[in-house]
Amino acid sequence: MDKLEMQEFIAKRVAKELEHGQIVNLGIGLPTKVANYVPDDIEVMFQSENGFVGLGPTPTEENLDPNIVNAGGIPVSIKPGGAFFDSSTSFGIIRGGHVDLTVLGALQVDEKGNIANYMIPGKLVPGMGGAMDLLNGAKKVIVAMAHTAKGNHKILEECDLPLTAKGAVDRIITEMGVIKVTTEGLVLTEINPEFTVEEVQEATGAKLYVDKDLRKMEV
Repeated sequence: MDKLEMQEFIAKRVAKELEHGQIVNLGIGLPTKVANYVPDDIEVMFQSENGFVGLGPTPTEENLDPNIVNAGGIPVSIKPGGAFFDSSTSFGIIRGGHVDLTVLGALQVDEKGNIANYMIPGKLVPGMGGAMDLLNGAKKVIVAMAHTAKGNHKILEECDLPLTAKGAVDRIITEMGVIKVTTEGLVLTEINPEFTVEEVQEATGAKLYVDKDLRKMEV
């Protein structure tokens, strides 16, 4: 898979985690693509920390409004019934525990569910944004990301980049599989049939426990 195909594959799999009636926050980048693949039989409300609920799919050229953008400054659509509000209300929703699920990207995740996703020392940092609040305020956290970065491990025994939050991650979804974070360690629950368990383990910088009911990853 090329980069775009990989992102679409991951986004489609993440969309299967959505449950009817949830309020969901999508981080910038890959996670925003999840809004394009909501199953037809459920309704969810997407929230953006820059101040609205009711995000819809990626807009077409015909319905693009440059004044409606997500937290990353990317144009988005808004569904009928959506609402706009100020940042204090938006972060009140997040910090008040009203977000059921957040989907975020990451630089690193480790076997304890720690996550580093906002800076690399020595490089320009735009700021943490809403990541710290989401990781502590959302009821469930899914990390959606490429399994490795230029061949380097992103899933580790212990993060060595500055942490955004400790013990916050519940699930990791990559192009190689679905990994559940547990108190005993990282459990591979689904695998992309294009890879073997050995290949997934080799691409992971921490021990993977294989679920006895390991399933094929489908989108």
